[in-house]
Amino acid sequence: MEYVNDKDLAEVHVPDLDKFYQLDSHMKPFESELKRRYAMFSNIKKKIEEYEGMKHFSQGYKEFGVKVLSSGGIHCKEWAPGAKAVYLRGDFNNWEQWGWKYERKDNGKWELIIPPKEDGSCPIAHLSQLMLIIQTHDDQYLERISPWAPYVVQHGGHGTYKWIFWNPASPYEFKHPRPEKPKSVRIYEAHIGISSYEGKVASYTHFKVNVLPRIKKLGYNCIQLMAVMEHAYYASFGYQVTNFFAASSRYGTPDELKELLDTAHGMGLYVLLDVVHSHACKNVLDGLNMFDGTDGCYFHSGYRGSHALWDSRIFNYSSWEVMRFLISNLRWYMDEYMFDGFRFDGVTSMLYHDHGISRGFSGDYHEYFGLQMDLEAIVYLMLANDMLKSFYPHMITIAEDVSGMPGMCRPISEGGIGFDYRLAMAIPDKWIKVLKEVKDENWNMGNIFHTLTNRRHGEKCIAYAESHDQALVGDKTLAFWLMDKEMYTHMSTMTDLTPIIDRGIALHKMVRLITHGLGGEGYLNFIGNEFGHPEWLDFPREGNNSSYHYARRQFHLADDDLLRYKFLNRFDSAMQNTEEKYGWLNAPQGYVSRKHEDDKVFIFERNGVLFLFNFHPTKSFTGYRVGVGQPGKYKVVLDSDDPFFGGHDRNDRSVEFFTNNIPWDGRQQSLMVYLPCRSAMLMAKD
Repeated sequence: MEYVNDKDLAEVHVPDLDKFYQLDSHMKPFESELKRRYAMFSNIKKKIEEYEGMKHFSQGYKEFGVKVLSSGGIHCKEWAPGAKAVYLRGDFNNWEQWGWKYERKDNGKWELIIPPKEDGSCPIAHLSQLMLIIQTHDDQYLERISPWAPYVVQHGGHGTYKWIFWNPASPYEFKHPRPEKPKSVRIYEAHIGISSYEGKVASYTHFKVNVLPRIKKLGYNCIQLMAVMEHAYYASFGYQVTNFFAASSRYGTPDELKELLDTAHGMGLYVLLDVVHSHACKNVLDGLNMFDGTDGCYFHSGYRGSHALWDSRIFNYSSWEVMRFLISNLRWYMDEYMFDGFRFDGVTSMLYHDHGISRGFSGDYHEYFGLQMDLEAIVYLMLANDMLKSFYPHMITIAEDVSGMPGMCRPISEGGIGFDYRLAMAIPDKWIKVLKEVKDENWNMGNIFHTLTNRRHGEKCIAYAESHDQALVGDKTLAFWLMDKEMYTHMSTMTDLTPIIDRGIALHKMVRLITHGLGGEGYLNFIGNEFGHPEWLDFPREGNNSSYHYARRQFHLADDDLLRYKFLNRFDSAMQNTEEKYGWLNAPQGYVSRKHEDDKVFIFERNGVLFLFNFHPTKSFTGYRVGVGQPGKYKVVLDSDDPFFGGHDRNDRSVEFFTNNIPWDGRQQSLMVYLPCRSAMLMAKD
């Protein structure tokens, strides 16, 4: 990957750069940086097309690893530029000491052909164990797993992974096509392993049978699966990946994951993979680290190749073969498992040489551009998005970026990086801060409004009140911040409704609804939080006696008609299904007509829906005038105070509201409403 010097930038043409400037004029002083990254992207893409073609380049999984030939034989190929020799051994050759020797090819590649058996069958049996032996130049013999291995297993659920040859006689065949891309993205973020109420690692099959129907019934249209890429340490939440092409075997087989996705597609659900290309686990025996015996290979060598905070390795994104590996990894999950897109983890770490460690981002554009940028990683992200959109036009990519890099979600033709969405990561942090530090009567409506609407114009965001990050050990779920220990004693409908539980249920609904309505162009919820899951997340580890108690989802709480969790679950479902009907997420940002500090009232309109919030802990307002943009007759379409949602039934939802020609709060029309304290209401034209 070649750096483009300043003197060559005058010749660089970014086709739609002016469109970017129309959205963000602050970018003009940084035109050279946009041109530089676009030129580097264009140059490497051109080379790939000239030398191999992107179709071939992006399907390295068809060529590398251990593949069964049509003849019944085996073709093996690896990239190990630092190796002196490469061998394959395993059950198939009775673990012959050094196994079958690969032949050295150009550019650090090694190949081996194993003929079929005399009867024409495959010489390596399905589910038999394999191992690579890498001979280094100082004649060490290193045991390794192929970086392209699609199936690895931990014996007994712990220890070093073993490479298992996956070649079933009857591979799973998909029955359902990919569903239509949702116009409004409502994401259910999920972790397979914690999806059971039992203290164990749940399976793909469990999730398919028990959780998919819940997600569909709730009204979500997209699932984001975490921790699918194989990771040796369960408590890493899947973010210390050891085997990039292997779907985690702790939940089941590759075919069982395929059946999960196929079933989801049959329900009309999109499925995204949480992909980790920002770093890799430091494991040597069952990871990528030191694969060929050198400090480099897939990673930068030396200081640049290590992430000090995460204790992991950083990819060398400028390497031709590393780019092939990562780009092919994306296509593997799209083609082999039929995923519909990706949430890219740790993008902030990729953007900057210091990985954004120990520094905040104020929004000053000089923080984003200059020598601190890791142009090689940025160009890789552009290349990945370009490849994916070329072969799968309806797929979705989401960036986890806390820095606010301009152009993250603008087309590459404008000089952008090409993502569809970025996570609105400031919103959940704001809610936790408010709940922890500010009394209800002192909530600053203007400050909350700023956080909910502070996003780059023209760049879509996924809003969320809480995700897995907020629930990890050391923190608590939103519900537990609100209700804490009283959740153990007063969530039963047979007990008194205490002020703490009453407040918690009311604010849990309101916080999620205002985030849903105003915070972005998509919405995300973490598994179980829709019904106010108590406590926190903590995976089995040495520090908690390997307990699964906090690594599970207690769905039975929402199913029990005698528990108040049902109210939150019902409201979340109503919220998703109301959005499905009115489509505010797929509309421009809402028009906020009122954010009143004394009344604690928040009013905005979006796509014809009038959102009304009264956050005041004690004051209700009768005959409260609110401005609206469209004249006509309005009706209540969602009311957090509905007793079906655990409310106090203070609104008559059968009442029709008629606008009059009294301008109010900058709107030409207005109407009068009753706003009970700690309640929210949605109205739409009848």
